[in-house]
Amino acid sequence: MYAIIETGGKQYKVQAGDVVYIEKLDVESDSEYVFDKVIAVAGDDGIKVGAPYVEGATVAAKVVKNGKAKKITVMTYKSKKNEKRKLGHRQPYTKVEIAAINA
Repeated sequence: MYAIIETGGKQYKVQAGDVVYIEKLDVESDSEYVFDKVIAVAGDDGIKVGAPYVEGATVAAKVVKNGKAKKITVMTYKSKKNEKRKLGHRQPYTKVEIAAINA
């Protein structure tokens, strides 16, 4: 059984036991979180697609940790103008483990 959930403006295909890195959620580590924006649920009896979300379907997850990704370097420059800039960025994320899919 799998489900497609929406969080942080992105969609994820998840199954029970999956570990997923998603956009940062405002929750503490080692706490439970329930995703209620379930777009589709598939099981042995077929697939159920919502419009836009499936009624009564939820995905329960356990928050493993909050962190930051590796640093990326951003360089901008304009030729012949002696203008350049170097920036770094670390995107925050939340690591969650999918516990159960309730359809």
